[in-house]
Parts: sequence; structure tokens; C-alpha cells
Amino acid sequence: MWAVAGRSQEHAIDTGKSVMTVRVYKAGVLSAFGHDHKIAAPIAGGKVDKTARIVELHVNAAALEVRDAKGSDKDHAEIQNTMAGPQVLDVKSHPEIVFRSTGAKPGSNDAWTVSGNLTLHGQTRPITVEVREQNGHYVGASLLNQTDFGIAPVKVAGGAVRVKNEVRIEFDIQLAR
Repeated sequence: MWAVAGRSQEHAIDTGKSVMTVRVYKAGVLSAFGHDHKIAAPIAGGKVDKTARIVELHVNAAALEVRDAKGSDKDHAEIQNTMAGPQVLDVKSHPEIVFRSTGAKPGSNDAWTVSGNLTLHGQTRPITVEVREQNGHYVGASLLNQTDFGIAPVKVAGGAVRVKNEVRIEFDIQLAR
């Protein structure tokens, strides 16, 4: 993934073919009445510099869209409004999600551990992302806690059905040619 060379290897991210997916899971005594959520958005911009081992990703928070297989259109609209609203992402106050790498360590089988800072909900925290090259794409994932970014996990029915604090962020990135 990170070729060592004497000159810049910076490439823009292909925003038409790159996506970030967030997986949110249910919890609570009555969690059988809820369901897990799949939320996705295109990567709005960014770059990868293979020589400098730098990755930068930008996502428009308002572009995140509920893509659940379960639930009605009405349920999806309610989840979408809650997610975008002040209770969760507050996309009007915090319109962009940004990841900027601070380092990368090679692993095995074209895999890397990429460290960096994620800005979400107006707060920046360090995270680690496991990345690998797969068929010309860079794919990876990281787990994070919503509360680390000032987001209180959603609760309904007095907390009998709630969203887990830990969410999984996945991405599939293709570089522009």
C-alpha cells in the first residue's frame, strides 16, 4: 500500500466509488423489538500519499443515509431525522466528518494499521484503523464509542431498547486514476 519512493505519491480519492459505512447495533432488555442499523455515505473528498504515508478522508455528515434492510420507510425516516438532528450528529452544527492519519505500520498480507485523528460531532479523537488492499480498493474498519465524541447513544422505552455505545466504521476507498 505504501510504496517507498523519493517523490510524492499523492492521489485523490475517487468520490464516485468510495464509501463509508457505519454499523450501529441494538442493546437492552427489549432489544428484540429494535434492529441494527446500516448507515452509509460517499466519501466526499480526500487524498492518499503513499510515500508520506498520509491518508485524509472527508465525509459530508448530512449525506449519511439509513440503508437498513428491515423496518418501514416511516421507521427509516424517523431514524434518519434522529441521526442527523441535535440528539446525535447535529449535522447543522457539525457538517463534516474528517479522518487525518498520523502514522501507518505495515502488517502482513498487504495490511496496515493506520493511526490518526477522527473529527466527529465537533470533537477530535485518536483512532486506529485496520486497512488492507483488496482488488484495487483499500478497505478497512475501526470500532469507536459514540460517547468519546460527545454523542449519547439513543434510548427508547426508558432504555429498554437502546443503541450500543460502540459502533463499527467501515470504508471502501478507490483512488482516482
